This record gives sequence, structure tokens and C-alpha cells, in this order.
Amino acid sequence: MDESRLDITKPLYDQKTFYGRFMHFLFVTDPRTIFTSDEELYAAKDLIEKYKLKQEPSGTTREQIIYAKKLYESSFHPDNGDLQNVFGRMSFQVPGGMIITGAMLQFYKTTPAIIFWQFVNQSFNALVNYTNRNANSPLTTTQMGIAYVSATTSALVASLGSKSFLAKRASPFFLRYVPFIAVAAANMVNIPLMRQNELLKGIQVEDENENPVGRSRVAAGAGITQVVLSRIAMAAPGMLLMPVIMERLEKFKTFRRMHILHAPFQTMMVGCFLIFMVPTACGLFPQRAALSTECVKKFEPELYQEMEEKTKGKVPEVVYFNKGL
Repeated sequence: MDESRLDITKPLYDQKTFYGRFMHFLFVTDPRTIFTSDEELYAAKDLIEKYKLKQEPSGTTREQIIYAKKLYESSFHPDNGDLQNVFGRMSFQVPGGMIITGAMLQFYKTTPAIIFWQFVNQSFNALVNYTNRNANSPLTTTQMGIAYVSATTSALVASLGSKSFLAKRASPFFLRYVPFIAVAAANMVNIPLMRQNELLKGIQVEDENENPVGRSRVAAGAGITQVVLSRIAMAAPGMLLMPVIMERLEKFKTFRRMHILHAPFQTMMVGCFLIFMVPTACGLFPQRAALSTECVKKFEPELYQEMEEKTKGKVPEVVYFNKGL
């Protein structure tokens, strides 16, 4: 075996540690990759496929392979290999998230502004969730429509309800947290609904050698829960700390006078948070998640029986699945 060759199918960093997962997602969510042309992206995919077969052009360097791997993993879906919509890629989370979150934090005082920016945010979230879904469980147009409307409605109910509640019972400062309440509530609705087929039909689970052993609804629920928590964690630092920062800065007359710069300032600050929080949140849980077969035996006895038949009684202690992003 040639030790100098990369195992192109595996991450460059150890995924058993948080640091390794953080570095991996820092690698694949690099926002600079969104400016790469489709032609260059497909060329990277072609090089990766040739490298797997040991048919890459002579003279290809390790650095070229690593860069091609970065482009491929940041832009193509891991399940079906399709080129993802640029606005739905995780590498677009920093520029897209900073603009929308900055606007939500700045324009939170009036009902029309709340409605508009929650609509924009949920449209963006729906696109991201659809783009990063488990591609083995496709949704119908009706299901996508229901998920989108439900998430947008939940965000509006949470934002307008919390605004009304806090306006009567708390200081104006706490109104700055209305956008975060809406984002957290919407994520709890949007992601499960966008991935409802996984909950209904289960997602593919594999043994340690990546051999399929069945489809599990419990695995789907675990994966979706982890993604919901990750998305909330991704938004939390910027949306929780910026109100404190703005409240302090607005005590200075000079800063208050430069009102026109408040929105750009919040947007840039949120971007600084997201540069670190996108890979941090994505790396909170392993991408290839594990599930104990004892849990499967307890909650999905029919799947466990199917696994026993497929493995001739040698059921592995743990099965694995792609949790999605």
C-alpha cells in the first residue's frame, strides 16, 4: 500500500475528537469556495473520482488533491454527489447568515420589520435544510411547502408573541432577544418537517464496514435532534452577545449619533462570530453518528430482527448513519 496517498473518502482530521471535527468543518465551510465557478467545481470532482481509481494525471500534487477535496466536499452532496445550490451550502452560512442575522438584530422594534426578516430568514433556512437533507429520503413538493409554511408561521408566532410578552413585562433591552427566540423556535419546527420522511421511513444505518443493515427511525430522530441543537448553537453567540454589546455602545453619544452604521456594524460582528461558530456547531456531534443496537432492539424490534437476518445472528453492537447538516 502506498502510504503517501490520501484516503480521499475520509476527512483529513480525526473525527473522533471535537478539534478534529472543528478543523474538518473549518476546511469544508470556507466561504471563499462559493466564488468558485461550476466548471472548476466539476473539474475538482473529476479529479477526486480519478484519484479514487488511481488514474489522476501524472504530476498531480498532494496539495492539488487536498484543494480538490475541499471544493468537492464544500459543494457536492455527500449522499448523491449532486452539485448543491450555492446559497444552500454550509460554506454560504457565514455571508448569508451574517446579513440576515445582522438585519434581524437591528430591525426588531416594529412588527412589519419582524415579519419581513423572519420571512427572509426562514426562506434561507428552508433552502439550507433542503440542500443538506439526507438525499436518500426525498420530499414531495407538498411536504416541502408544508414544512416551509409551518416554520415561517412558528417563527412569526414566537417572535411576535415574545415581543408582546416582553414589551409588557421586561425592559426594552430584552426585546433585542426576540430574533433569537424566533430562530430557536423555527429551527425546532423547520428541520424536523424538512426531514419528515426520515422520521416516517427511517434512514439507512450501516455496520462499521459501511454495509447497509436497515433503515432506522430512531437514528433519524437522533440525527435531526443533533442538527437542531447545532443550528441553535451556531446562532446563539452572535444573537445573545450582540444585544449586550450594542446596549453598552449605545451609551456613548458618538456611537448613538452614527445610527446609520449600526446595521453594518452588527452585520460584520455577526460575521466574525459565524466564521468560528459554523465549524464549531457543525462539529459538536460526529457527522457519522453512532447508535447502539440495544436501543434499536428496544424501540424498533422489527428492524433488529431484520438486522439479525442480514447478519446471520451476528448483530453489531453499534450501527452508524449520516446525521446530515
